Amino acid sequence: MNKTIIAAIVGSLLLGAQINSTLAQDSIKLTTMGSFAFGGTLTQLSDGTTFHGDHGYAQYYIAANSRHLPIVMWHGIGQSGKTYESTPDGREGFQALLPREDWSVYIVDQPRRGRAGYTLAEREESNIPTIISEAGVWEAFRNGPWTPGQEAKLFNNSQFPLSPESVEQFFRQQTPDTGKEPMTAEYRHFIGDTGAKLFAAIGEGILITHSNSGQYGWEIAMHAPDKVKAIIAFEPGASAFPQDNPPEDFAIAQDLVKKIQAPRLVEKEHWQNLTKMPILIIYGDNIETEPNANSFNAEIWRVAKKRAQQMTDMINAAGGDATLYSLPDHGIYGNTHAPFADKNNKEILKIVTDFLAYKGLDGYDDPHDGPVLPAPDSFTLPLDTKRADSWIN
Repeated sequence: MNKTIIAAIVGSLLLGAQINSTLAQDSIKLTTMGSFAFGGTLTQLSDGTTFHGDHGYAQYYIAANSRHLPIVMWHGIGQSGKTYESTPDGREGFQALLPREDWSVYIVDQPRRGRAGYTLAEREESNIPTIISEAGVWEAFRNGPWTPGQEAKLFNNSQFPLSPESVEQFFRQQTPDTGKEPMTAEYRHFIGDTGAKLFAAIGEGILITHSNSGQYGWEIAMHAPDKVKAIIAFEPGASAFPQDNPPEDFAIAQDLVKKIQAPRLVEKEHWQNLTKMPILIIYGDNIETEPNANSFNAEIWRVAKKRAQQMTDMINAAGGDATLYSLPDHGIYGNTHAPFADKNNKEILKIVTDFLAYKGLDGYDDPHDGPVLPAPDSFTLPLDTKRADSWIN
């Protein structure tokens, strides 16, 4: 055979092998993936039928070479699990980046939101500027200021991936509540119990929260301190304190912010559970340090960060392990309210994984292999078992 032809064939084979090798390196390797509902309520209606609602929804991706502890990601207000998937500009989010580093992940839609929207609860119009307009959403995520009637602005150093396509995707991932999300201790307790049922199904794990769900993360950990091995809280919108030791008051420039940021007080023994796992609280950039009577979103994040510092100090004083990590204090500038979706999200991920490694939580012993579907607390259907047997047979 002609030497030129042989060389061409060999070159083609080598190129094909190189392409296959590159594809193999770029592939995300999983053993399985799926989804399930967890927790929730069961109501028997007046006509004898049933209604299953107010549950959470989790989709999962189990890494082929999984570490022992999976990571649960819980979204914030006006969001769904989409917030951890692709970034607004189409790059990989934590959904893909974590399995690439052998972390199995569970991405949650919380009760009355997204794919967990089934509920008997009535909807209620919110008065929180964060979610009642797209200008409020833009400002709440600290992409920049936007006064209605004027042009939206972007912070000069913003890590938001600005482009027409990114802005389009950012606004279209906003998700309404299908039923009201009451800001009450009883509701937080309910969500804490619901989240604990998720951990009952998956075993020990790490919990990531964002924004308004920070309060639910504290509750979940307080309900399941034996299962939640660490909390990573991205810009929690609320903190938790023991009833017998409320935090000191400080000046708050707006009444609505003062109401929303009133300290969440829980029983001391319940709160003490937060001292049983390492906690990392991450805040981004462009958070004001002085009271602001004109901008709700500027004031809410100033106060939320200050409350988080109070909680951090209190947990550490009680023998716990909490860290508030302000990105600009570490030379990382421009991050928005969602650092995990910003242009530098890989740098943010490394902060998270380095923290977990430092705490000895990144091991491969007893690899995680997926969930065990949770058993219901009570009947799921008032079934005539004799007839059911006849249907099966």
